[in-house]
This record gives sequence, structure tokens and C-alpha cells, in this order.
Amino acid sequence: MTTTTVDRQEGTTLAATTSPVVLASASRARATLLRGAGVPILVDAAAIDEGEVKASLRAAKAAPSAIAETLAELKAQRIARRHAGSLVIGADQVLECDGILFDKPIDPTAARDQLLALRGRRHRLISAVVLVRDGQRLWHHADRADLRMRDFSESFLDRYLSAAGDAALSSVGAYQLEGVGAQLFAGVDGDYFTILGLPLLPLLDILRENGVLPS
Repeated sequence: MTTTTVDRQEGTTLAATTSPVVLASASRARATLLRGAGVPILVDAAAIDEGEVKASLRAAKAAPSAIAETLAELKAQRIARRHAGSLVIGADQVLECDGILFDKPIDPTAARDQLLALRGRRHRLISAVVLVRDGQRLWHHADRADLRMRDFSESFLDRYLSAAGDAALSSVGAYQLEGVGAQLFAGVDGDYFTILGLPLLPLLDILRENGVLPS
């Protein structure tokens, strides 16, 4: 499942800009991906009560993709107020397993419990990205990836958590596929960048359209 939408008011286009794009996220992985791809960014993380927003959306039976997209836009809109005229990127990721949504673990014990719940099972990561300028949502995109964790031993899990350290608390899955977390998995079906939390290639396309990157 991949959905992409360009949202424009009549007569509005994405204008070229020479200023850095603002990333409304504290995610080091997203900043690393963008900088590695040659995107000039300024990081200004949005302070959003994600738990409250997610609880409200879950109560309304919102789809995981809608939750990710809503949070991504909330981040971008909040930061856009501080950066008049700038393009602002908001992004969010949701993990769903058999109808249950998982959040970032709050401590190593929660990370261990979460990984045990995912062990030997398939789960889905949904990543959404929204581009905003001056309060107007210009574009959004959502993508998903399906992952299958292997049936690892608890002794391996403890070694993994010790090696991962605080990094295990920085993602909804309690893992980083680009690191030692790869050892948790038996199979992956989906875009690598989506798994890391940012559907990068479609975002690069819209930044090229905007003139941020060369075409």
C-alpha cells in the first residue's frame, strides 16, 4: 500500500527556495537520511503530546496510516509557525501487529516486553511524511513495510538489548534495522527508507519539483 497526494489550493504552486528545509522531527535517523541524500535541512523538533493524539485517534477507530499522517502534519504545522515561508517536513511512524498499535518503549523493560510480543510474528510499519509551508499542507505520502521477526531466544534478546542500549528506546519497534537490530529479523518486505521512518525517494521527488534539489 502506497498513497501519495499533492495538496494545493487553486493557483498555488511549490515555489523554488534556496533556504534549508525544516525538519520538524527529533529523529536522528530521519536527519541522517536527509543529510546523506544531500538535502539542506534545519532541525527544529516539534513538541507534540503524541500519546494523547494517538489515544484520541484510536478511540475514533482511525486507521494506522491516518494516525501516522495526522501526527506528521501536526508536527509540521506547529513548526511552520516559526519558519515563515519555509518548507517544513513532518514525519511519523506507526507499528501495527494483529490490530495492536505499539509505541516507543519508555524503558528497557518495556522494550524487552515489546520485542517478546513481536517475536516470531509479522508486523507492519507505516511511515507518513507531510510537507507544509505557512500553514498550508502542500503534499503528503504514506508507505508501509511488512517485517517478520525470527523466533529468537530470550538470552539473545538480552544480549541485543545490552548492545543496543538507549537506541532501543528511540523507535516504535525497539530496533534499528540498519544496526544490530537486523539480527532480530527473518524477513522484510518493503522499502528500506520506509522502515527507517521516512519514505525518502518520493520526498526527494517533491523537493526536486520545488527546486530544493537539482532535477
